[in-house]
Amino acid sequence: MENRELIKLALEARKKAYSPYSGCKVGAALLTADGIVYTGCNIENASYGLTVCAERTAFFKALSDGHKDFEIIAVTGGREEKPETYFYPCGACRQIMSEFCGADFKIITAVSEEDYTVNSLNELLPFSFGREDITD
Repeated sequence: MENRELIKLALEARKKAYSPYSGCKVGAALLTADGIVYTGCNIENASYGLTVCAERTAFFKALSDGHKDFEIIAVTGGREEKPETYFYPCGACRQIMSEFCGADFKIITAVSEEDYTVNSLNELLPFSFGREDITD
């Protein structure tokens, strides 16, 4: 799947966001190793700690369907009707990604299908904490 196709799906997912408190709408599209795409949007809650990000929504949907191998994710967001700046995954989402993806996992941050960046997970989370850091 081309980056632009994945970005288009993330932009569509963004439209479903529930964000009455921040006004910030985020969409994500996650491509599994076997070619299935899972989308997600952010879902806010009056108890802010219960809010779920778009990226985690996409990952949890895929994981609950039994997928554990991932290729790339596209993320887009902002307060305006159309995104105006790159919206990078938060630290919690990066940590979830590090649990299931390698350092070379690709993360697209997009304003549009033509305006986007691609970074590796290692670039966005260079000193990650993972299972190898937990000792018995």
